[in-house]
Amino acid sequence: MKAVIQRVEKASVSIENTLFSSIGPGLLVLLGVHKDDTEKDIEWLSKKICTLRIFSDESDKMNKSVLDLGYEILVVSQFTLLANCQNGRRPDFIEAASPEIANKFFNEFSKACEREIGKKVALGSFGAKMKVELINSGPVTIIIDSKSDRS
Repeated sequence: MKAVIQRVEKASVSIENTLFSSIGPGLLVLLGVHKDDTEKDIEWLSKKICTLRIFSDESDKMNKSVLDLGYEILVVSQFTLLANCQNGRRPDFIEAASPEIANKFFNEFSKACEREIGKKVALGSFGAKMKVELINSGPVTIIIDSKSDRS
């Protein structure tokens, strides 16, 4: 799984000019599911993101997580994170999971995050054409790959 995590003041998803979901302070997670991902990737990545210390403490040091502060998470599926742009000018997506598997893992990942932070996670709509708006705080943007970042 690949995730782009953005620390936000607020973020929202609209579909056909209608607000679908939104959060206040927290994390916007753009999630791509690889064809070889497993349940271990879901558990590792959800725990990593929910406990990632990228929010400031009283000394203005990055020492707090979304879990520590009770902040929110918005998860948006984004298969384009698995794009391969090595050859030609058009990306290929052969490393991305099939839509059926990606949707299942997207939902399982979201539920794993809910278990970690103890509250509902806001979602984009899998497979929909969405408009994502955010106010990036910092800016802080981090990319995590569950395969290459695990030790």
